[in-house]
Formats: sequence, C-alpha cells, structure tokens
Amino acid sequence: MNPHPYLRAYLAGVFVPTLILPIMLTGFIVLRLVLQVPVPIERGLVFPMALVPALWGLWNVLWLGSHEKTHLAVGVHGAILPAVLVPCGTIVAHCLGILVLGASSVRWFQAVSVPYALIAAGFCCGVAVYYLVWKYIVGFVNRVFGIA
Repeated sequence: MNPHPYLRAYLAGVFVPTLILPIMLTGFIVLRLVLQVPVPIERGLVFPMALVPALWGLWNVLWLGSHEKTHLAVGVHGAILPAVLVPCGTIVAHCLGILVLGASSVRWFQAVSVPYALIAAGFCCGVAVYYLVWKYIVGFVNRVFGIA
C-alpha cells in the first residue's frame, strides 16, 4: 500500500526551490539595499517566489502520474520544465512592463539590455542545471519518500 503518493510527490518537488529561493532573495536584497543597484528587482521577484515552488511540486506530481506511460527519467522530465517556465515568465513579465522585447535584445526593467544570443546560452545552461537538480536532488527525495 502506498498512501498519498501524489502528496509526497508534491512535497518532494517543492523541496528544492523552497531551500534555494530564500538564498536568492538574500542575494537580491544585498544587491538592492546594500550595493544600491538602481533596478527595481522586487517587482520581478515576488511572482516567481510564490509560483515556482508550487510549479515544481505539480511538475513532480505530473512525472509520477505519467511515469508508467512515458517511462521518462526524472532528470529528463525536469529538464523540460524550463521550456514551460521561460515562455510563461516572459509573457507575465512583458504584460507587467518588466520586460520589453526588442529586435535583437530584451530590455529588462528598462535598464539592462540582454542580447538574444546570451539568453539562448543561459537557457541551455538552465536546462542543464535543471536536469542535474532533478536527476540527483529531486530523484533522491523521491526515493526517500518512496515514490520513485
């Protein structure tokens, strides 16, 4: 008997971002308040901090529910998540006026311009990081919770 496997899958998925996001928040606070970076970082930080852990948890529940049919490894499944998060985050940031899409670059907070080539390289690195985190950390927590 395996009581509440989806609840345990959700908790296993929420584990990593719940630990990492407060560390990132500390870094952003230091940038904004101590180093006096004039970029309004808090406008673009609140939404992801509220949504990303829940999405990771739901993504792990989706992996558990679809694993019998797809036989997809947890690392590969996790590496697909940035392909969902980045477009959704871009749309939300664009609608909120945080991000302006240009012909050759993206303007962030109307202060920083980032070329698309750098964004593509960062996205590839992000996919690799997600793969490793999901394979080793989320996979480990799934095994500890008895759902993998």
